[in-house]
Amino acid sequence: MRRVVFDQFGDVDVLRLDTAGSSPQPGADEVCVRVSGAGLNPIDWKTRRGLGFAAKQIEDQLPWIPGYDVAGEVVSVGKGVTTLAPGDRVMGMVGFPVKGGGYADYVLAKSDELAIVPEELDLMTAGALPLAALTAWQALFEVAELAPGQKILIHAGAGGVGHFAVQFARVHGAHVIATASAGNRDFLAELGVHEVIDYHTTDFIEECYGLDVVLDLVGGDTGKRSLHTLSEHGVLVTIPTATADEIITAAEGLGLRAHGMVVRPDVFHLDEIAELIEDGDVRVHIERAFPLSEVADAHRLLETGHVRGKLVLDCRDAG
Repeated sequence: MRRVVFDQFGDVDVLRLDTAGSSPQPGADEVCVRVSGAGLNPIDWKTRRGLGFAAKQIEDQLPWIPGYDVAGEVVSVGKGVTTLAPGDRVMGMVGFPVKGGGYADYVLAKSDELAIVPEELDLMTAGALPLAALTAWQALFEVAELAPGQKILIHAGAGGVGHFAVQFARVHGAHVIATASAGNRDFLAELGVHEVIDYHTTDFIEECYGLDVVLDLVGGDTGKRSLHTLSEHGVLVTIPTATADEIITAAEGLGLRAHGMVVRPDVFHLDEIAELIEDGDVRVHIERAFPLSEVADAHRLLETGHVRGKLVLDCRDAG
C-alpha cells in the first residue's frame, strides 16, 4: 500500500510517499476502497502548512495522511455493511476533518460516507468531486436557500467549488454572474454562466446591484466589498474560514445578512449531484492529474489559487 504522509507542518517538501504493507482491513460498518482518484482541495495545502481548523485538530496526531476526496472500487466490507459490496464503484468525502487518508491507493471509509459513481463518470474524475461539489451544494441550497429566478454572483467561478456552483445555480434556474480572469470567459460560458466579469479589468461593484445571493469563494476584502452588491433582503455566503467573522461583522454593520459555513459529508447530497451528472446537466472539469509520486508538484500548483476546475491524484499510477 502506498500513501502520502507528512510528519510535520511545512512547505511541500514535508510530503513523502510511504509504502506500508498490504491494504487495510475494514472494521464494523467500514469498507476498504481501492482508490483510483483522490481530489485535491485548498484545505489540503492549508492543513499541510498548519493553517486552519483541521490543522488544529490533527497537530498532536502526526504523521498524517492528507486528503478527503476519493473514488474507487470497493474491495472488502466489514461487519454490518449491507448497502455496498465488493466491486461497487463509489465516491465520497471521507475522514473529515480529523482522519483524512485520501492520498493513498487504499482507504478505509464508513459505508455511509460513500455514494455510487454514475457510469457516465470515470473513477479518477469522480475522486475530484465530493468536497468541492458538496461545498457548492450546501452553500447554495442550505445556507443561501437559492431560489429559481434569483440573481447570484459567484466569485472565482472557474475554480474547484466555483465551477460546480455556477452549474448548480444555472440548473436551479438562477441568473448566474461569475467573476474570473479573461482566460476563463469561454470556459464559464460553456458551463452556462450568463455574465462573466473579468476581475482584472472591471470592478464587480459597478456591474452588480440588487443581488439575491453572493457566493464568496475569495474572502477578505472581496467578501466585504461584495456586501454592497446585495439587495436589502439578499444574503452573502463566504467560504474561507479565516475571514468569515470579519465579513459577517461588516454585514451586520450594514444591516445585511452574511454567513460562513464548513462543508460536511452528506451522501444524499452526493446522490443528487450524481443524478445531475448522469443527466448531463453538470460536468467535472479536471485541470490536471498527477501520480502519487508527484504530490509535491500538485500541491505547488494547488497553492497558486489559479486552477481551472480541479486537480486530482491518479492513485492507479505506480510511478
